Amino acid sequence: MVDSIPSNEKPKVRRKKIKRMLTQARVCITAGENNTIVTFTDPEGQVLGWSSCGSTGFSGTRKSTPYAAKVAAETALEKVQGYGIQSVTVEVKGLGPGREQAIRGLLGAGLNLDAIIDRTPIAHGGCRPSRRRRV
Repeated sequence: MVDSIPSNEKPKVRRKKIKRMLTQARVCITAGENNTIVTFTDPEGQVLGWSSCGSTGFSGTRKSTPYAAKVAAETALEKVQGYGIQSVTVEVKGLGPGREQAIRGLLGAGLNLDAIIDRTPIAHGGCRPSRRRRV
């Protein structure tokens, strides 16, 4: 009789991530009201690394501060340091408080910015907005 390994006890095989050197990358900054997400991708759009205000340790209302966005940008840059990125194209989406500081965090780390593109979605008519807030 042959003892077979039960399906839930099979060893998990993890594919080895291929590290490659890139000189240029794209940074997508999504600046929401409550959080800022910074994502590094290669020119084709494959994600190299990301970080957000929440993942860097900020919680609650501190996530929505410009300083938290700067820390998130610096943390995302540390994650992709092994790729040898020198210049980036920045795409900003959203009107949150961290959009300016996230770009300044990348500049302070010594990256060359090729272009800054604003991809904030603007409704032309669009859905009916929620009611006005009464304080």
